[in-house]
Amino acid sequence: MDRTAPADETATPTPTGAPVPDMSALLDGVPRQRAGGPVPCGTVGPDGREPTAVEEPRPRLRTPRVWRLLPTPTGTPFTFGYGIVLCLTSLFSAYADPALVHALLQGSSTDVAHLVRTPELVLVGSALWLAGGVASPFAIAFVLVLTALERRIGGLRTAGVFLLGHVLATLATEVPVGLAVLAGHLPESSLHRLDYGVSFGVAAGTGALAGLLPLWLRVPLLAGFGGMLLQDLLALTDPMTNWGHLIALAIGVATWPVVRRWGRRAGSVGPARA
Repeated sequence: MDRTAPADETATPTPTGAPVPDMSALLDGVPRQRAGGPVPCGTVGPDGREPTAVEEPRPRLRTPRVWRLLPTPTGTPFTFGYGIVLCLTSLFSAYADPALVHALLQGSSTDVAHLVRTPELVLVGSALWLAGGVASPFAIAFVLVLTALERRIGGLRTAGVFLLGHVLATLATEVPVGLAVLAGHLPESSLHRLDYGVSFGVAAGTGALAGLLPLWLRVPLLAGFGGMLLQDLLALTDPMTNWGHLIALAIGVATWPVVRRWGRRAGSVGPARA
């Protein structure tokens, strides 16, 4: 039979339910550690290893939104590369021999005579020059409009919209000239009128871009740009070119169903609103 060892008569028994001594005054001097802060040297974790300090993530630097208005090699390669070409041809036309520049412009002009002989060559060549230089309104619109459009639908589709407006507006203005010459209403010299630049493509891009913008931006853009084109038309300085600008703008507006579908696929535009 097992026997129980006699209890220590000198030990003072602790009564059940006795209050625990208040130790908070002793803990006030212990510095508290913030979550994610550095771990003091010599601290040992439950597994016997010294834990490593967890660094707080640094905030990412974001590019200012104003720079998104300008083309970049990676973000908008079509607009950036095309803009470089236009800058080079503008410098050439400004500093090269004037006779050589005139010959090149005449050779790439999309007049009726060249469209009948070499339509592909002049349709491409005429879009390599800036009428008025890099400081012209259409040169500035080229950078802003095509950059914004390419960021929303991509480079190849932006090039397609630009080319569509450039080609169709050119044909819409030059074909009537050829018919009028055949009918005897215009002199034969009208077949050789100098016609080059990127304005038709920019106008089509502006019309297409308006369909991707919210209503409070779309209306001022169309009203301001369309009003400027109407003012140029009423001035009668170059009616054929001014009519071509309005036609190209209408071509861009006609692409809204397609560019809105492209924009939704790219995640840059919400549901279309009238």
